Amino acid sequence: MKEIIAISIVAGAALWGLYRFTARAADTSGFQTYEYATIRWSGRENTHLIRPNGKTEMLGPVLTKAQRPDRVDDRAFYMNIAMNAVAKEGFEFAGMTSDEIVMKRPVSR
Repeated sequence: MKEIIAISIVAGAALWGLYRFTARAADTSGFQTYEYATIRWSGRENTHLIRPNGKTEMLGPVLTKAQRPDRVDDRAFYMNIAMNAVAKEGFEFAGMTSDEIVMKRPVSR
């Protein structure tokens, strides 16, 4: 009789352990929910975009097409154009420093 009780307890513990480990399986969709891009101000000709995959794109050709109005700050005007160009790709503002703007977008699955 004691053997049946011991076997039942061991089997119950094994089933409980199996349930606990399978119930907490890792999320298969991945952990990253956003990807980030950085716009770095280095003057109108040298401003660049660092994409989420690490590639860098010079924004000078895009920025030189825009005519800056008189008495408008260069940096503010051209960074605004750069932000709007990146926003067209689905990015939104995430943060900034004096020389950089960080943009984010949800990772597509």
